[in-house]
Amino acid sequence: MKARVKWLDHMSFVGESESGHSVVMDGSPEFGGRNLGVRPMEMLLLGMGGCTSFDVVSILQRGRQNLISLETHLEAERANEHPKVFKRIHVHFVVKGRDLSEQRVAKAIELSAGKYCSASIMLGAIAEITHDYEIIEIA
Repeated sequence: MKARVKWLDHMSFVGESESGHSVVMDGSPEFGGRNLGVRPMEMLLLGMGGCTSFDVVSILQRGRQNLISLETHLEAERANEHPKVFKRIHVHFVVKGRDLSEQRVAKAIELSAGKYCSASIMLGAIAEITHDYEIIEIA
């Protein structure tokens, strides 16, 4: 996997993925940015959220669960001193569907966290990661 990050101006950068997609990253005004894009550490957290969401949807669909939507909410706490790594990350899944098995939802989250989501597993080496979920039945 390859990626490229190119400095634009001030504290703005564009990241380009090997698959041909681009994303703008920028710093806050207090650090010379203009707030034109996500912060790099936000991008890291979003990457973890995307990775685990991908897994959970895939596992539930393979398990023939009638999944209608999934929202993954992440909340992270960073260290106060440099390097300001993530210390704790909490992931809350909001799973909506019809006749969803609570056991299968819990297992999908467990499999993502412990086996499939590379981003979660890497970040888990330095941060405490916790998960919970709610299931909303759609009539």
